[in-house]
Amino acid sequence: MNTDTSVTMIGDRPVLRLQRLLHHPPEKVWRAITDPAELTHWFPARIDFDQPVPGTKMRFTFEGSDTADEGEILEADPPKVFAFRWDTDVIRCELLPRPEGCLLVFSHALHGPDSDRPSIARHAAGWDACLDGLAARLTSTTAEFSMQTWFERAEAYIEQFGLGEGELHETDNDHEIHFERDFVQPPHEVWTLITGDNDPTAGTQPPLESTHGYGEVGALTTVEAPNTLEYAWQPGGTVRFQLRDQHPIGTRLTLTHTLPDAQAAERATILAAWQVYFEIVFAALHGDIRCPWPADRTEQLREHYAQRFGLD
Repeated sequence: MNTDTSVTMIGDRPVLRLQRLLHHPPEKVWRAITDPAELTHWFPARIDFDQPVPGTKMRFTFEGSDTADEGEILEADPPKVFAFRWDTDVIRCELLPRPEGCLLVFSHALHGPDSDRPSIARHAAGWDACLDGLAARLTSTTAEFSMQTWFERAEAYIEQFGLGEGELHETDNDHEIHFERDFVQPPHEVWTLITGDNDPTAGTQPPLESTHGYGEVGALTTVEAPNTLEYAWQPGGTVRFQLRDQHPIGTRLTLTHTLPDAQAAERATILAAWQVYFEIVFAALHGDIRCPWPADRTEQLREHYAQRFGLD
């Protein structure tokens, strides 16, 4: 667990808070976080602005993009606080003096499209990489970005903040299991993985890659590549995958699994199986193929869900 990173939810929007102890005086760090020429070495977008004073307009441009986001400096108290709006998000950097140098408290209030709870891990892991770059710049070195490191950090944050967990909703006639996951790959890549690069058609059996083996599946009922895959669940119920493009990149995947009352006793097991399934999918999308199926992890999660929802 990374105790230097925390999340506070304000409504359905997260505020990320990361802390880094920097072995440099606040005045030196202040320049690195307020000078556009220095920001290019660690911030994910190029920032253009004149003076670091409140009210100054800002422009944010990603490499290769023809468009720019607008922003504005909200607070500037050298060498203590620098805060600004980036489109609809707010970034705040606070420098606290320490005997070793200063503590950077970096916060990101997310408000943009798809900037909700499932997206926390991608942002936290991304800012970790950016702050690595800041720390390196302060020592006149560089920090190489590693997608493997990003994946490991994102996976750890998913576990730390419970982002991979499913929800259980009871209705009059059945039980509904729901998962929502964030992937940085586009929908067609995720679709290819969960269908085994097959060409599934309604009326046939679902691809093995879209199942987890903890129950009996029926025929495919809906196939709309690369957005919707639905199949029957025996002795009643359905499993439905829905994929869509996510802002600014990637895929938002939701899974809805309805269970009949006859299988109510299996709710904790099915929840655990789907969580493990998506852990395996997330890893595979980053080149980490996990085989065989982690039965111990599934049992651990079954016990967790049984306790969480009072299913024993």
